[in-house]
Amino acid sequence: MESKTPGYLVRELPPLGIHDVHVRTLAGAISIGAELPQWLEQDMTETSYDYPLETGYESYGEVLAVGDAVQIVKPGDRVVSFYGHQDQAIVPVSKVIPVPAYVSPREALLLILSCDAAKGVRKLTLTSDTSVLVSGMGTIGLLTVHYLRHYVNVRQIDILEPLTSRAELARQLGARVVTPDSSMYDAAIECSGRQAAFAELQSAVRPHGAICVLSDGNRETLTLTPAFHAKELQIIASSDGWDYRKHADWLFSDDRHATLPALFEHETSFSELASCFASLMETPDLPIKVFVDYEQTS
Repeated sequence: MESKTPGYLVRELPPLGIHDVHVRTLAGAISIGAELPQWLEQDMTETSYDYPLETGYESYGEVLAVGDAVQIVKPGDRVVSFYGHQDQAIVPVSKVIPVPAYVSPREALLLILSCDAAKGVRKLTLTSDTSVLVSGMGTIGLLTVHYLRHYVNVRQIDILEPLTSRAELARQLGARVVTPDSSMYDAAIECSGRQAAFAELQSAVRPHGAICVLSDGNRETLTLTPAFHAKELQIIASSDGWDYRKHADWLFSDDRHATLPALFEHETSFSELASCFASLMETPDLPIKVFVDYEQTS
């Protein structure tokens, strides 16, 4: 795009290096929480916006060719990568994650944020008996609940979420929707990006407890409350994934991928992607995620 109006750019691909992989995109995703604030120039983590602005980081595709030094994938394999809204890309092999053929594109596209959520969970000292409160049931919040349930086997997962439809998805994953009492949780995870929720977590965690902040600070400034000091809480930051390939081994084994929540509430094609972004910037009722089908004709 040459301005704030969504559009398309046509560019030549760079030559294939010995450590590179040529990928044809089959599907992608719009990350509502990350991308829309950038398009609307409301991302608090950005100090300036340079156009053309390219967003996106969730891509699923087929390997067309590999460089001479690449051994982890071969032509015909399916992979997930981070290059965003492109119909083809040349990417370093370090930036591709192999995906088994039995995993659907929608399941595969949740790998990146599932791994990001897992990193935050792993930073906390949790057992199955730990009581955990999670705020915000967008993509990262729901994938956090999924990991708490299926990796840590936490029995008490409570959530803060005002939207009934999203709270219901969390309930299907085994969480409870609550109005928490003060100082009753061992740990909490902030996924909403909202100060009101962050303040409520600080009130709800026991003295000397821990809160992991998974939201990336692009919506509102998160500040400490008097409860943080009075209860000597620990605040832990987390960003990006712990190990995407190792996480894929866990997520895509033993039919665990089939337990992922259905987060794609809207679908578009690559040819309609620009108009989809334009529509999303105008609507107050946002889907959790948008699935982008690169093979669909329109």
